[in-house]
Amino acid sequence: MKTQKTLASLAVLAALALPAAPALSQETLKHEVHAYGGVLFGDDVLDRPLGPRTPTLDDDATYGVRYAYNINDALGIELSAGYSPNAVTDLAGGDVDLNLTTIDADAVWNFQTGSRFVPYVLAGIGYASADLDRPLQGTVGGQAVSIDDDEGFTANAGVGLKFLATDHVVIRAEGRYRYLDKVLNRFSDSPNTVETTLGVGWRF
Repeated sequence: MKTQKTLASLAVLAALALPAAPALSQETLKHEVHAYGGVLFGDDVLDRPLGPRTPTLDDDATYGVRYAYNINDALGIELSAGYSPNAVTDLAGGDVDLNLTTIDADAVWNFQTGSRFVPYVLAGIGYASADLDRPLQGTVGGQAVSIDDDEGFTANAGVGLKFLATDHVVIRAEGRYRYLDKVLNRFSDSPNTVETTLGVGWRF
């Protein structure tokens, strides 16, 4: 079900990016700031079971802020900071809160359509940090283990659509794939997640 939901979300964004009704040409404004919110679809956080099941990063909310500098009409550079108040599930002793923080630097390619709809693609790398409420306890291969949080690099790529509501106000829908090098300090499975978000921004 997770795979079907995430693929459906990306398909909707791709479909929205296709129409390009003729409209006004837009003056390039160099700076954009955005706030966004949405859903992060999780993945396994360990490469093996911890007891009877393999722990999973839950599907949960994500939100953050972004700053973009537009080099020209097509190419931009974007910095973003995101946060997900998440949890590790499928644990014998119940869920354990895991707060995930990400910082990204991305290259953004905007497809100018001659309208107020601007499809775009992006890709980049960054830093991710996990904060567990308490260590994960269980058994691996019959041995008792305690697993704590960790930090590492992250890579991401995505597609989206900007709607230039006015010369300065931007509404933005996006789907983003994210690779997390690790969130735990032992047996980490390098989770692959998907984020679908809506945001509003200001161009200046």
